[in-house]
Amino acid sequence: MKLTCPNCYETISLAALIEHDAAREAIKLALEFPAPLGKQLMQYASLFKPAQRALSMDRFSSILNELLPMIQAAQIERGGRAWPAPQAYWQQGFESMWLGRDKLTLPLKSHGYLLEIISGFANKAEGQQERKSEQGRKYGEVMTGGYITQAAKAAHGVVDHVTEPTKVIGNKVAKGEAKVNLRDTLNKMTGKNHAE
Repeated sequence: MKLTCPNCYETISLAALIEHDAAREAIKLALEFPAPLGKQLMQYASLFKPAQRALSMDRFSSILNELLPMIQAAQIERGGRAWPAPQAYWQQGFESMWLGRDKLTLPLKSHGYLLEIISGFANKAEGQQERKSEQGRKYGEVMTGGYITQAAKAAHGVVDHVTEPTKVIGNKVAKGEAKVNLRDTLNKMTGKNHAE
């Protein structure tokens, strides 16, 4: 029985795969990867294929052996620190490399560029989390239904033109039951009566 790789179109017999130590190891390793990564992993591995010959089973097995521990740990080491690397980052990283393969120097020699992409995703997510935390500290984490209340904004000198909180329910926008009156809010906060 002959098998054909959908990425590099090389053919090999199933018997030869099973008898070849590196091929047998590669098959064993491939079965340990999360199923959703299968096709993208094969595409990524093909970026290591030399121009004039097939990717050897030894090299393919080595690539899988290098990636599997990082994917299973959901973490990578890059730039002197550990970065979270959930499966979604790997999928996006493999896809990004495959789609940008025309701009790469092929064949690849290491996973450096892939790890740089993944650490970039982690860094961006970390930055977004820091902004959320900073916003929470700035407004005292006074939240209503996922929105910072007008009272919290007023207390910190932020004035919106929106006077009525809204919330999306399904595909309709529902108005809040009571209007937030900035004057009343200031009166309550300062204990003074601010006339209109």
